[in-house]
Amino acid sequence: MARRKLMSDALKYEMAQEMGVAHKIKGSDYGDLTSRECGNFVALAIQRAERSLV
Repeated sequence: MARRKLMSDALKYEMAQEMGVAHKIKGSDYGDLTSRECGNFVALAIQRAERSLV
C-alpha cells in the first residue's frame, strides 16, 4: 500500500527552523532529532493543523 504524504518537506523544514533544530536535518532524514524534539515536532504540527481548522 502506498503511503500518503500529509506534510510537504518544505513545511516540515519550516517547522524545524521554528523549533531551532533545522541544523540536525539532512535532506528528508530526521534521525538526528531526539525523542523529545520529535514529540515537540508532532505537537507543533498538531497545533498548526488545529489553527488551520478555525
